[in-house]
Amino acid sequence: MLRRSFLATASVAALAGLIGSAASAAPEDFADMEPVSLRLAHVVNEQDGFHVAAERFAELVSERTGGKIEVEIFPNATLGDERTLLEGMQIGSIDMGVITNGPVSNFLPEMAVFELPFLFPSNEDAYEVLDGEIGQELLDRLETVNLKGLAYAERGFRNLTNSVRPVASPDDMGGLRIRVMENPVYIDTFRELGANAIPMAWTEALTAMQQSTIDGQENPVNVVHSFKLDETQSYMTMTRHSYAPAIFVMGQPAWNKVPEEAHDVLVEAAREASAHEREVNAEMEAQQLDELRERGMEIDLDPDLDAFKAQIQPVYDEYGEKFGELLERIQAQTTAN
Repeated sequence: MLRRSFLATASVAALAGLIGSAASAAPEDFADMEPVSLRLAHVVNEQDGFHVAAERFAELVSERTGGKIEVEIFPNATLGDERTLLEGMQIGSIDMGVITNGPVSNFLPEMAVFELPFLFPSNEDAYEVLDGEIGQELLDRLETVNLKGLAYAERGFRNLTNSVRPVASPDDMGGLRIRVMENPVYIDTFRELGANAIPMAWTEALTAMQQSTIDGQENPVNVVHSFKLDETQSYMTMTRHSYAPAIFVMGQPAWNKVPEEAHDVLVEAAREASAHEREVNAEMEAQQLDELRERGMEIDLDPDLDAFKAQIQPVYDEYGEKFGELLERIQAQTTAN
């Protein structure tokens, strides 16, 4: 836990350094600006890290523009699932959101490289790639699909839960009906592990778990805790099989309606809010695991990860060529660490 807290704190410092002079903007600089209202949506509840990030972003933007830019937050998928939100951003009906990386990759396929299983050995490796040159290149490419990437928040390292049996190795996965994001990498990964991978939106998955039409899902600890998945899921396996970024993303129509002089404020606020969310996640994970245990969930902290990694090699065989140089650069950077 101390290591994770250190890494999160380090990411705050690293992200703060990316903006440079933007932090020098003062509220009085925007005194003559026409007021702008932005609608920021996400699909999770108010206890989730996405909401923590969204609230910090709204606070920073209002403070630094003297209230000239106000951000209204719409949680709980009130404006639609993540694909719907992204489509709304493209046409200007929704301004921005905090969106899980998986759905974003349906619009920019290169983003799916981050979903490859066991790509990042640690949080530190993930932060260095995302907050560095590679991460920024991919954020910039979102402009080709009428979106504007601001910063990487996080969904975090994903773990398996299910309602049927303990899972210590891929041998235990056979036949389990596991909800995955609507993303080919996730689908192929869980099929290789022997599960029946069922892609569906998160809002649908919650109902499916309650009705036992699926057996399990995979998400970080903070999601399992905030959505009280222990009420339907008896077992969690700390596979940490994939690190999932989340993205502060705007539609280009919303980005263009904000005066250019305020653009740096938006980017800076998104980066600082993302770093804050990482820090909160790091501080809360141990407590959340303890609470899940107290509520009756059986948690395997030491599954056979070597067996899981060996089982998913065909995923790299299939996607290695697709992601090409991009994957090679990420692997070279994480290996160097």
